[in-house]
Amino acid sequence: MTPALSPHESGFVGRLTPFVTTLLFVLVSVVPLQIPGFAAVTPSFALMAVFHWTCYRPDLMPLSLVFLLGLLLDLLNGTPYVGISALLLLLVRTAVLTQRRHFVNRDFPVLWLGFLVIAAGNFALSWLIISLMHMAVLGVRPFVFQAVLTVACFPVGSYLLVRAHRAFLRD
Repeated sequence: MTPALSPHESGFVGRLTPFVTTLLFVLVSVVPLQIPGFAAVTPSFALMAVFHWTCYRPDLMPLSLVFLLGLLLDLLNGTPYVGISALLLLLVRTAVLTQRRHFVNRDFPVLWLGFLVIAAGNFALSWLIISLMHMAVLGVRPFVFQAVLTVACFPVGSYLLVRAHRAFLRD
């Protein structure tokens, strides 16, 4: 016997909610913030969305969708290494999926701490991959700043995703 789906969840709009919100977060992720003393740096809102939907609705955030949105993020950023964001988001999805029991039904500080660990690993791996591709050790400061900015913006991104989740996907 299968559980009954609520009217929101069984609808087309409900099933599209993770895709649409993650797509919007990808688009917001490419809008640079002009901070004096730094190149254009943006928080990784796409990382927040993949983290959220993998924690709460991994069935609606399949690998193929994460891969396509990661490629779109690289194309919109104009990075010379198309595919790095896709790879990193896929790794984030896999890591969160294996640890999601620690995030679901927990207080927000636990979720935020989990996101901090995932984001730190994501940006450290990003720095390593890009350094290897450049065949030089790149400065770590922009990566750290982006990681800190991303973790600091997580409460806002999480709030918006939770609101969309509650509005369209009642579990």
